Amino acid sequence: MEPLLRARWFDGLSSQAQPVLVGLAPGPRGPALHLHPLTASGAAPRVFAHGEIGWPEAWNPRRAQRTVVVDLRSGGSLEIDNGAQWHAALEAAGGRPGLAQRMQTHWRVFAAVLVVAVLGLWAFYRWGTPWAAAQLAQHVPLGWEQQLSADAMQELDASYLKPSKLAPERQAELRAAFDSLVQQMGPEFARYPGYAPTMTLAFRSGMGANAFALPGGAMVVTDGLVEAARKRGLGDDALVGVLAHEMGHVVHRHTTRLVVEQGVLNVGLGLAMGDVSSIVATGSTLLTGLAYQRNHEAEADCFAVALMRKAQRPLAPMADLLLAIDGPEDEKESKKGKDDKPKATPPSSSSSALANLLSSHPATAERAQRMKSGQLQGCTAPR
Repeated sequence: MEPLLRARWFDGLSSQAQPVLVGLAPGPRGPALHLHPLTASGAAPRVFAHGEIGWPEAWNPRRAQRTVVVDLRSGGSLEIDNGAQWHAALEAAGGRPGLAQRMQTHWRVFAAVLVVAVLGLWAFYRWGTPWAAAQLAQHVPLGWEQQLSADAMQELDASYLKPSKLAPERQAELRAAFDSLVQQMGPEFARYPGYAPTMTLAFRSGMGANAFALPGGAMVVTDGLVEAARKRGLGDDALVGVLAHEMGHVVHRHTTRLVVEQGVLNVGLGLAMGDVSSIVATGSTLLTGLAYQRNHEAEADCFAVALMRKAQRPLAPMADLLLAIDGPEDEKESKKGKDDKPKATPPSSSSSALANLLSSHPATAERAQRMKSGQLQGCTAPR
């Protein structure tokens, strides 16, 4: 027979407490509570199953509770003056503290759970997020990407970029070379089945020597990049190679995957931490921007190598151009140029973030050297 503890029962119907005896007995899902009212002699005890009770908080023998309050939910509440007896009876009836309770009373358990949680978040960020983004990206409609690109270009044109000053004839030459390269893209270059965006090329100034791709097939080349190739005596093969690289970003849907990764990471952090604060959102943006672009650049490099080889164009000019625009001397030259300065009005936060995302390529010099020497690793032949 279970030991009985004296307690006061507040049944929720009267403001007066009733004296009762409380017993704890083992149950299939945990201890059950038997309540014996002393005012009704001979009455059957009232039984509360384990799930019908709001069990008190964790107990530590070094900080014994003098009074224990037990929430009986619809049955009111109990007050027990001897906390040590209560917890001894609870343990004897099979009650075991849950993980959350053990974390509150044992620092080693808390530390172990914290380490596991951090490792789990890291694994989710490092492998889970990119994998989920790659799977989800194939379900993103092409029309959504094209609308996103149109909105982004409108915002960049309004606050960051300027119209190109290249001669129409020069633009036509580069566009013809671009169209010729697009014609070399057969089904073997497809990354996502059924995904066939229309590749377009536009020219702008105001961003220095650069080229970038937007989701859905829109690509932009700056006057600064064309001028950088001209100054170094590099032919159109250099610019075509850079465009092949940007086509790889489009075909692999890298920008779309970045957007999806951001959403997946925010949701995952929100579930883990219980709240997606502005700090969490900012941190996840930084993590996504820094970690996954390197992988995307490697994929785009492999795509460019395969496409340029099929088009029978050399890779060395592209590598030389990348090496040239990556040097500090070129950065100084771009700062001196009037057309390379942004407008006096600072760009909005969203356009600035987009510009930063699209204008930076990690480890450019290292990648260019490997490409020039033909030592790209991890590339597989187009299907």
